[in-house]
Amino acid sequence: MRPSEEVQQQDKNINNYTRISSNYDDLDVQRDLNVTQITVPEKQGLRKLLAYLGPGFLVAIAYVDPGNFESDLQAGALYKYELLWVLLLATISGALIQSLASNLGVVTGKHLAEHCRAEYPTEINYILWVLAELAVVASDIPEVIGTAYALNMLFHLPLWLGVILAGFSTLIFLALQQYGVRKLELFISFLVLTIASCFFVEIKYANISIHKVIEGLFIPKLSSHGATGIAISLLGAMVMPHNLFLHSALVLSRKTPRTVQGIKDGCRYNIIECSLALLLSFAINVAVVSVSGAVCSSTGLSDEDKKNCSSLDLNHAPFLLKHVLGGWSSTLFAIALLASGQSSTITGTYAGQYVMQGFLQLRFAPWARNLLTRCVAIVPSLVAALIGGLRGAGKLIIISSMILSFELPFALLPLLKFTSNNVKMGPHVNSKKELWWSLSLALSLQKGADFMSLKSILGLACFTKVSATFLAHFHNIIAHFLTSWHAFTSFLPYLGSMEEF
Repeated sequence: MRPSEEVQQQDKNINNYTRISSNYDDLDVQRDLNVTQITVPEKQGLRKLLAYLGPGFLVAIAYVDPGNFESDLQAGALYKYELLWVLLLATISGALIQSLASNLGVVTGKHLAEHCRAEYPTEINYILWVLAELAVVASDIPEVIGTAYALNMLFHLPLWLGVILAGFSTLIFLALQQYGVRKLELFISFLVLTIASCFFVEIKYANISIHKVIEGLFIPKLSSHGATGIAISLLGAMVMPHNLFLHSALVLSRKTPRTVQGIKDGCRYNIIECSLALLLSFAINVAVVSVSGAVCSSTGLSDEDKKNCSSLDLNHAPFLLKHVLGGWSSTLFAIALLASGQSSTITGTYAGQYVMQGFLQLRFAPWARNLLTRCVAIVPSLVAALIGGLRGAGKLIIISSMILSFELPFALLPLLKFTSNNVKMGPHVNSKKELWWSLSLALSLQKGADFMSLKSILGLACFTKVSATFLAHFHNIIAHFLTSWHAFTSFLPYLGSMEEF
């Protein structure tokens, strides 16, 4: 293509983009957003940034949920500060992917689930909806169980009762929606700050080596095969499929001016806001790993504490902190875990609402949608708590991580497809380098999830008495087939005209 023709094509794409983005008044979307949209000031500055502040903190919750805490605790207990660089890499990768999701919502005025419904055939749309719902439920199970663990630590409640209370308390908090999305964002932000405060206070008394923390952040190191598995679990736990649907929808709560400059500002401020939230979540994860590493490397540990360090999880962590740092530290951990579990379940329910609305255009009352989403996640957690107790709940977390290992490509690859469309995105379209780098990251995360799920497969085999070899082969066949199939169907329209990238 000659330079003059290329310039003409770019002008045509910008005109199409401006026409489409200014005419996005889908009545169904507007009915959901009219009461919650926040007006954005036209003048640049701090007030404009504050108007955009909020969605990123709801997204950042997935980076500090109970599942992340468990991976952080294991990383610190077994390898001290060695794997902190993985957290840095995961946060940067997460920021890139979340920026694509926010750009899609800001530029097109529709979220990811709605684009899937509009672009894919009905049969594929239903398949993607089922997979998205499974991702929401699978990511929600550790949050429900984590909340139940926290209630058990604080009030000595039975685990099954904690699971039930986790569901109902989430519904109460979601009642804040009727007062506007801003109130819900402020509440979630308060919970994030509570988590941060608890762990930052513990850092002060844990005798952490700042020199080793800096070394762990910037000098990549994997001392053993076991460290590789933990590193992949840290990386995989950061990028959640439901977060892509959630973020692309949450940015619609801001009434971004439908002009070229207004959309450009919206994309920029949303990226800044999300980066600030992810930076805070990164600091929390570093604190968890550092506290765990400092405690388990301290001298004078009893044999029981050393045993807990060798297989540290959410259930054993407070006892270890209590023995080493004092009873107040155990209480702080339980409060942080409670805040993490509750905030994560709220955002998970929120994501489930957008998934259902986007894929199926179902118009339930908010309380009915909340109750339906909660029940689907609570039932398996309640059954596991009643039958297996603490051990059964832990096994369910393993099973949920195995399910999530299938899910990421089915959210990320459509996102890459839509954000690479010149007509939809105009000047905000992905560059060729961004596209292929993100696609490589998606496939790498899928391979990492496959590797990480080997541990999940062994746990599932022990729990269900099914052959681990059979489960491993079945998992690999399905994962490779589904990943290849969706990559092909997503990028098929572009294979004949690669110059569009």
